[in-house]
Amino acid sequence: MTSARRISILGSSGSIGQSTLDVIRHQAGLSVFALSAHSQLQQLVRDAQEFHPKVIVATCEQSAAGFDFGSLPGTEVLIGTQHLDTIATAADVDVVVAAIVGAAGLPSAMAAAKAGKTIALANKETLVVAGELITRIAKESGSTILPVDSEHNAVFQALQSGRRGEVQRLILTASGGPFRDCDLQKLQSVTVDQALDHPTWNMGPKITIDSATMMNKALEVIEARWLFDVPSDQIDVVVHPQSIVHSMVEFVDGSTIAQLSPPDMRLPIQHALTWPDRVAGMTPKLDLSQNMSLDFYPPDLEKFPALGLGFEVARRGGTSGAVLNAANESAVKAFLNRDLSFTDIAASCREILEQHEFISHPTYGQLMAADAWAREEINRWTTV
Repeated sequence: MTSARRISILGSSGSIGQSTLDVIRHQAGLSVFALSAHSQLQQLVRDAQEFHPKVIVATCEQSAAGFDFGSLPGTEVLIGTQHLDTIATAADVDVVVAAIVGAAGLPSAMAAAKAGKTIALANKETLVVAGELITRIAKESGSTILPVDSEHNAVFQALQSGRRGEVQRLILTASGGPFRDCDLQKLQSVTVDQALDHPTWNMGPKITIDSATMMNKALEVIEARWLFDVPSDQIDVVVHPQSIVHSMVEFVDGSTIAQLSPPDMRLPIQHALTWPDRVAGMTPKLDLSQNMSLDFYPPDLEKFPALGLGFEVARRGGTSGAVLNAANESAVKAFLNRDLSFTDIAASCREILEQHEFISHPTYGQLMAADAWAREEINRWTTV
């Protein structure tokens, strides 16, 4: 790696944040400038004690009230979401890891883009909700957005094999989640515990449910549309249960370039933090001396209608991404609270999308208004 880099991690207590810290732990050229967490403040303090950041931010004022942060020499403690912008735009920061889950991560990611920062983007909702807006801001400011999602990072790597005008299509892979072999009837009686039992990845509850409904892949289709500036009809999804091929790029000459590695989020995180260099890391290598099968098959849109919504929203743009994301976040919360059935997650999202007042080129304020409206409508679904 050509130079030392100081990192702000927004959402350091989550799975992506903890994996990022593990990468930094093993890379001498990376250091922590700032950390933020919402309510997991004990984890935030433990990480601050180890990595000695200049600033930590506790975004949940209720959790921080009366909490003993102890002695953290050289580390400033700030309370409240307003300080996320501070650590996302500080002059001393080289890379901002945007890992806050959901639409809550959008304002700080947008602040980092306006400040011209390099953003290691793990928060797919940023581009789902405001893809057109934030990519325009990044282009104007000189900000670089590097994908941390394993699928988009794989596409990013594969794209280096040719020029953008030579790309035929992007192919995102999906594990298929825990219900890829279930019939439609069984899906209607899926329990929360069953949906949280992912066969490959260890993730938070919201992301795990999104994987089970394949809404995660729907959001990734929308993200890819904006991140790589390709129309929706040049994006495909294939189910690949082994999660070894993380995505592929097909070029116009018929060549398909794939990125392969064992499933470990530390690899795409390290790639984003050290790009454009490649450095030795701690992640396991693919052992091709062992027998291995790699399976691929098309997704079942009848069983997983959420994926179809993703292609529709990627094609339409405007406020539809904000509405889909907000509706899904609220529907997943209702499912986890056992107020909504598993199959009603996608069904409710479709109904909200069809009802909403579409704006083709929304402002940030209009996106936030669409977000709030969608959440309110889902809440009506679960309280009737």
